[in-house]
Amino acid sequence: MPQSTLGEAPAPARPGAYRRLFTHPGTRAFTAGNLIARLPMGMFGVSAVVMIAGSRGSYALAGAVTATGLAATGLAGPWVARLVDRYGQARVAVPATVTAVLGSLALLLCVRLGAPDWTLFAAYAATATTPNIGGMSRARWAHLLRTDPEALHTANAFEQAADELCYMLGPVLASFLTGTFFPEAGTLAGAALLLTGVLLFAAQRSTEPPPKARTKAASPLRAPGIPPLLACFVATGAVFGSMEVVTLAYADARGHRSAAGVVLALQAAGSCAAGLLYGARRPGGPAERRLPWCLLAMAALMSLPLLAARTAGTLVALAAALLAAGMATAPTMVTAMALVQDRTPGDRLNEGMSLVVTALLTGVGCGSAAGGWAAERTGPAAAFAVPVAAAGTALLIFGAASGVRRSRRIA
Repeated sequence: MPQSTLGEAPAPARPGAYRRLFTHPGTRAFTAGNLIARLPMGMFGVSAVVMIAGSRGSYALAGAVTATGLAATGLAGPWVARLVDRYGQARVAVPATVTAVLGSLALLLCVRLGAPDWTLFAAYAATATTPNIGGMSRARWAHLLRTDPEALHTANAFEQAADELCYMLGPVLASFLTGTFFPEAGTLAGAALLLTGVLLFAAQRSTEPPPKARTKAASPLRAPGIPPLLACFVATGAVFGSMEVVTLAYADARGHRSAAGVVLALQAAGSCAAGLLYGARRPGGPAERRLPWCLLAMAALMSLPLLAARTAGTLVALAAALLAAGMATAPTMVTAMALVQDRTPGDRLNEGMSLVVTALLTGVGCGSAAGGWAAERTGPAAAFAVPVAAAGTALLIFGAASGVRRSRRIA
């Protein structure tokens, strides 16, 4: 969004902002490993659903297994991140990844050999030890660019764009592999990519932040300003989860369910492009002042799919609306993540960013449930009001928290 809305002078683009990031020794290598390891994050869920549903004939079972995996990831993620902060990325990420890969292979074997249903839940829950590779990459940038806030802003935008790109390409790659070769191909390829990427990432020791001795600093959950930010991330996750389910329901109701993936990919594409543009511009003021405007833009743009569904009623119009709506997502996430980095104790940075992932996953689950309920009770077109409400809730939460913080400073 234009920086002039923040009451600042327009922030001009910085030519070569991204190119300058990679002049630091070792950044290209750890970024390559990071991208390879992050791609499977968008593959595993789709691959598991295709593999389980194809073998057991039950999408309900497949959905329950993947939901269990998400819940386990939300619980295990902060614990793994706490170990990363204390002992270092390489020492923790590699064994954690090996455990997760073994869990994926165990799931594959259980499906292939016809093991009891409970073994599927146990095997997929083991994949929850997958380290937050995006958080570790952001921690490296924060370590390397700690004296250059503008470059760190660009790095955070790059990481968010990478998230969008991997979550956009991952399901497409998984669908191609499972449909072209055999149902287990997506899981096998995802496990191989994850292990390869993490090994390459961990091998770049020169850019790894040094482990920090545990201090008496409060847990990120108790750090000032972090709880309301996590609540904002829950609401933002609800935007993502509800939009996905409602879009699938809307496309299915019009006999175009197979096109839903392409339509949702346009939302991610819009977010990716906006994130890169946002990162190439100088930040107009502190993150705490920029975030309300980003949240406001997200709430406003999320109304476009609702408007398109209720008026135009075509998938083409919805696709255009989702492309535009996605453009507010990455700037919001980049700014909120910068605020998390500012407010999290330095020796708990990975833990703080892992809590963000937990909050997002919680929101995605709640949003998916709310979106599905609304699509069945009110119809898919009207159900697009759910992501609008979720985005508005994020804005209200942050606005109320900011008001409380200001009143405390005055008092």
